[in-house]
Amino acid sequence: MTLFHLIAGWIGYLLICLLGLILIAFLCFCLYIKYIHLKYDHIPGPPRDSFIFGHSPTLLREMSNDRFVHDKFLEWAETYGPVYRINGMHVVVLCVTCPETTKEVLMSPKYPKDSLVYKRLFNLFGQRFFGNGLITAQNHDEWYKQRRIMDPAFSSLYLRGQMGVFNERAEKLMDKLADMADTNTAANMHHLFNCVTLDVITKVAFGVELDLLNKSDSPFPNAIEMCLKGMVHYLRDSTFQLYPKNKKFINEVKKSCQLLRSTGRQWINERKMAVQNGEDVPKDILTQILKTADKEENIANDDEELMLDNFVTFFIVLKETLRLYPTAPGTSRFIPNDIVINGIPIPAGVSCVFSSYVCGRLDKFFEDPLKFDPERFHPDAAKPYYCYYPFALGPRSCLGQTFAQMEAKVVMAKLLQRFDFSLLPGQSFDVLDTGTLRPKSGVVCNIRHRGQTPAA
Repeated sequence: MTLFHLIAGWIGYLLICLLGLILIAFLCFCLYIKYIHLKYDHIPGPPRDSFIFGHSPTLLREMSNDRFVHDKFLEWAETYGPVYRINGMHVVVLCVTCPETTKEVLMSPKYPKDSLVYKRLFNLFGQRFFGNGLITAQNHDEWYKQRRIMDPAFSSLYLRGQMGVFNERAEKLMDKLADMADTNTAANMHHLFNCVTLDVITKVAFGVELDLLNKSDSPFPNAIEMCLKGMVHYLRDSTFQLYPKNKKFINEVKKSCQLLRSTGRQWINERKMAVQNGEDVPKDILTQILKTADKEENIANDDEELMLDNFVTFFIVLKETLRLYPTAPGTSRFIPNDIVINGIPIPAGVSCVFSSYVCGRLDKFFEDPLKFDPERFHPDAAKPYYCYYPFALGPRSCLGQTFAQMEAKVVMAKLLQRFDFSLLPGQSFDVLDTGTLRPKSGVVCNIRHRGQTPAA
């Protein structure tokens, strides 16, 4: 019995010490948060919801109520000006719409991508996702090596040589829409555009025929969709993995990541083998990348994994874009040194978020911003000054910009020449944020051949 009391006493003592250490650690953390507040509270921003969690409750509330969180960022930009802060525990993020700062930060390589966001995208729930590819590479030299390999395959000159494929896939979409117009079948334009985009990417980039417009059994579109949905939860809710109810969804996301990477590995290895055997291979982007990579010195053992990282990237970010609905709502950079934004001194150590979505809706940049007016981009019109960047800016701008714009021009030209569209009742302009922005209602339309009289 004496031994039992002795052991119980020691356990109680250890528990008290442990609780004391936890309390001391918590108090130190609170003091650090207070220090961060004192350091950055001279920057305008909305009132915090709480001392510890900052603005996180507001943002989580916006997302959980099925609202579009970027509209909250727009509201705050209109209220607090060209730079405002958002707090979350000990982290401070600055939302910036100041054109001069946008130019300075995005156009310079000395401001690295924000590790708070991009480092987390190395994997998705423990499964390698973007890895150290072009989107997420933190080290400039590593990124530049990859970009040097990729650039020739995405140049305007090289892609113009692939115009036949762009036209061929666009014609398949026109045939599909013509059949739907003849049978008076409503068309989900978002789904059809996704299909033709993936068809173009797989053919132009990898010489693979998916024919998603006519085959609905391919797992590829669903895998991409699952990865995007998983990415949003993974980045925005650090507790998402802790709830048992989310386990099934997380497993589906991991399987989707595995599918993309295993398919990429198969296609790349098959092409490498064909090249080594002297076989005729398609003159597509993959062949061009492999040829350029062979000329590089100091090829590392993990270069295949990097190629797979960029394979995944191809299918997540190569999308057409508009001012009002940029596919990627923004980008972020880490600020390693003190700077001044709009006359406000900014101490080093924060991340700056630059939102093309927000800038595209501010009337100080675009008169009557919610009006769709293509004349804003007439060749004779004044060019937007660092407030329009759907593909980001500077050395880390989107590799697929030319690809996406070529595809969009080919498809849109054919669409507008041949068809008239009318939205079905119940459609809206609401936006769904799944990592990239997309129409919530799917843009379901009735389609008519141009010149055809509408049905009564």
